[in-house]
Amino acid sequence: MDSAWLVLLSLALGLVVGAGFVWILHIAARRGDHAVQVVSPSVPDGVDQVLDALESAGVVLDPSNNVIKASPGAHAIGLVWNGALVHPHLVELVDRVRRNGDPITEDCELARGPFGDANIHLSVRVARLGSRYVLLLAEDRTESFRLETVRRDFVANISHELKTPIGAVGLLAEALDGASDDPDQVRRFAHRLTQEAHRLARITQDIIELSRLQATDAIGNAERISARSVVGAAVDQNRVAAETRGIELAVRGDKGAEVIGNEPLLVTAVHNLISNAIQYSPDDSRIGVGVRVIDGVVEIAVTDQGEGIPEDDLDRVFERFFRVDQARSRNTGGTGLGLAIVKHAVQNHGGEVRVWSQPGRGSTFTIRLPEASTVRPPIGEPT
Repeated sequence: MDSAWLVLLSLALGLVVGAGFVWILHIAARRGDHAVQVVSPSVPDGVDQVLDALESAGVVLDPSNNVIKASPGAHAIGLVWNGALVHPHLVELVDRVRRNGDPITEDCELARGPFGDANIHLSVRVARLGSRYVLLLAEDRTESFRLETVRRDFVANISHELKTPIGAVGLLAEALDGASDDPDQVRRFAHRLTQEAHRLARITQDIIELSRLQATDAIGNAERISARSVVGAAVDQNRVAAETRGIELAVRGDKGAEVIGNEPLLVTAVHNLISNAIQYSPDDSRIGVGVRVIDGVVEIAVTDQGEGIPEDDLDRVFERFFRVDQARSRNTGGTGLGLAIVKHAVQNHGGEVRVWSQPGRGSTFTIRLPEASTVRPPIGEPT
């Protein structure tokens, strides 16, 4: 073959090889840029500023449901934790929008803490944001639901509960007037009148306490506290009442257990459980108060040797003004709000309260709270 043709063939072959090499480099560069975009995602221009300015909750998620941007409100109500949505139902809504492409608006009731039955109420809007991202907006309506519940419960219950002591005060006042010539009767009626006045005061105080617990900022400045110190303070408050009836208060358990919360509020909750146990226990019996840690959960249990609670009433004992034994509760000065206060105090700390009881074998009420070393930042505080 002529040398000229060999030179031309070599040049042509070189051009083909060079073009192929350039094409391979171009494809590699495009894939590299795509990988950088996936590893280092960024939201469209302006979305960052909008989310930072939102008072409500706003979250932007990438195709893998990783949270790449969240507003302060989303952290404040606990929707986001460790770069992901906390609630599976919200993840389900995001996946549905990603599949169908249509925006979704829905009212949701979601768990407030890692366990327990306290809930937050949200109005949620989920929609696509460009071709890759999904935007979730949530408006917290828990307070409006709470106010409506409080109003309804107050109207339904308070008139009935106040009617008895107010009626008794009126009748005793009439009796005092009619017995003005009998000093013994006057003293007896005056004593009864004082008792009813004290009962009214207790009901009023418990209503105020329950209303405060239902406020959004009821916990206040949460701090690390010892569960045993909470139990010790509550036991000291009930020691005189127990000794008067010969009841032993036995305390034992983990001295190193710690929780995050408001100490006076938790002391009130444990105090109410011990006070109830004393009221419903026979004289010369024993009440156990124990603290233990199980799988990151601090449990404070109060066990009595009383008459127990019928199975049909177990689900209602934490209702406002509910009493298992109406006559005995009024005789012992109970308002029917003590266990409701316990329930709300514990729920405000992201926990729950459980009850076990059998008629004739006593009852055990157990407060369960996240341990301080494993607890998530409290709902209502930014992470």
